Amino acid sequence: MIMSMTGYGKKETQWEDKRITIEIRALNSKNADINLRTPSFIRELDTEFRKVVAAKMHRGKIDLSVYIEFNGQNAPTKINAQIVNSYLSQLKEIGDASPGEHLAMAMRLPDTLSSDRSSLQDSEKKAIFQLLDTVINDINTYRADEGAALEKDFNHRINLIEKYLDEVIQTDPERSLKIETKLRDALSDLKIEIDANRFEQELIFYLEKFDITEEKVRLKNHLEYFKKVIQSDEVVGKKLGFIAQEIGREINTIGSKANHAELQKIVVQMKDELEKIKEQLLNVL
Repeated sequence: MIMSMTGYGKKETQWEDKRITIEIRALNSKNADINLRTPSFIRELDTEFRKVVAAKMHRGKIDLSVYIEFNGQNAPTKINAQIVNSYLSQLKEIGDASPGEHLAMAMRLPDTLSSDRSSLQDSEKKAIFQLLDTVINDINTYRADEGAALEKDFNHRINLIEKYLDEVIQTDPERSLKIETKLRDALSDLKIEIDANRFEQELIFYLEKFDITEEKVRLKNHLEYFKKVIQSDEVVGKKLGFIAQEIGREINTIGSKANHAELQKIVVQMKDELEKIKEQLLNVL
């Protein structure tokens, strides 16, 4: 079962006099690109946040935001009134401005705010990480639902490529015969005597250059392996990308050896379906 890399989740909980809100947005990315936005007084948890998110979400561009609102009197950040008043006195001496403007300028200066919290309580940490687990579970449920839709689309397009491959297999004998007939007719038009044995040897050598037997077998194997990997419970996005590259390589080789208008049309149809698969694979975990 495959999963999408995109998802969104947001949950909040009440802990003592605080309301804790966690929001996660996830987009597709080659690696785990985790961006954190957390209050300064819980910055000590950032490393653990990254570990949990990376372990449970694996890959993607992930934005994690933690908001903590204080409903009581225990806000961790206090205004240092003595320093603010000192700044205000100095600002009044420097120039005229309204009290509001002076206060706004003063609050932007150093040391106007101070924190009186040294560390988080264990129960508070537990509440935060329980909420984080809930948000991640919600996102992974969303990712799984979107992955199911992607899986259905992949199977449909792989089945189409298999159908086109069957058409290639059916058309190939006719193609080989046409190539041989074309060479014999061209040689006949020259009206010169040739060594029949030598001609047959050269003909076999020439036809071998256009033989696509190995490509057909490999392409069939790659398509079957792709469908098998989709059913895996592991994170398979990158593996599916590699398999799609191999499928594309075999299709391109068949196209380069085709030398047959009908076969070229079939190859174009296979390429079209494969490009749609590759585009969707960018969003597979």
